[in-house]
Amino acid sequence: MKPFSIAIHGGAGTLLKGMMTPEKELAYKNALQIALDKGYNVLEDKGTAIEAVAQAVMALEDSPLFNAGKGSVFTAEGGHEMDAAIMDGKTLNAGAVSLISGIKNPVSLARDVMENSEHVFLAGAGAMQFAKELNYTLEDDRYFYDELRHQQWLEIKDTDAFQLDHSLKKDSKFGTVGAVACDIHGDVAAATSTGGMTNKRYGRVGDSPMIGVGNYANNSTCAVSCTGSGEYFIRGVVAYDAACLIEHKSMSLEEACNEVIHKRLLQIGGDGGLIAVDAKANIAMPFNTEGMYRALKTSSGTEQISIYG
Repeated sequence: MKPFSIAIHGGAGTLLKGMMTPEKELAYKNALQIALDKGYNVLEDKGTAIEAVAQAVMALEDSPLFNAGKGSVFTAEGGHEMDAAIMDGKTLNAGAVSLISGIKNPVSLARDVMENSEHVFLAGAGAMQFAKELNYTLEDDRYFYDELRHQQWLEIKDTDAFQLDHSLKKDSKFGTVGAVACDIHGDVAAATSTGGMTNKRYGRVGDSPMIGVGNYANNSTCAVSCTGSGEYFIRGVVAYDAACLIEHKSMSLEEACNEVIHKRLLQIGGDGGLIAVDAKANIAMPFNTEGMYRALKTSSGTEQISIYG
């Protein structure tokens, strides 16, 4: 049996030891553990990488601690607009949704776009119509309401300001979630989900749902899920950039991911991190911020849950 592994993230940013209470730190680690175990159990039961990343990301979306699904930040209008993407490294099939509301698990809708439509990316009203045709239950605003998120929004409501979730003003809740996995067949997959920026306007879309930018998977190179300053990840086409370095420069997974995060992204002013896995179940989790909520588990017995640098 080939080796298998999974890695997850819950966002990167200003995560300084001492900024968080021990109780809050434990809550984050417990939430990461739950998501990690859900994904790993799929792989251990000889399931697919796609199913593993979907299960892991849904668990993170169900936690109010992360800026995705239940914990999504407030838009300028006081609502929630969520984005998600998923990609299968075996087939290069992918699905993505953006600017959706009321969907408990956006990654599930992205997967339905991949598996039950002829398209890759659906947004806004069209994505919601697609969800309606598949009989998705829409949650009301109370499901997504979180007091800390609401306070974050009230601080900058009615201004032109917006905040990435990992700015220094935050004492918790830093972000986008994602998972990458390699199954026993050597197939890889990636999934990413986010609630975007606090007080975002104008239908802004970040990197998370963009295939090749915030999410990418290809058996011949790697699977990648990103988190950070989305505008810069878009300009740097970060997820595909890492895969390209493996394909065209013959770099190892670790070398390619470090090159992208610690050099190429920094050169254009971007901050954040990524998680990646290749078809041999190797994992890389570089970030150029103070911390990144992250965890990994491999069939060789390695397990790690970390927050700080």
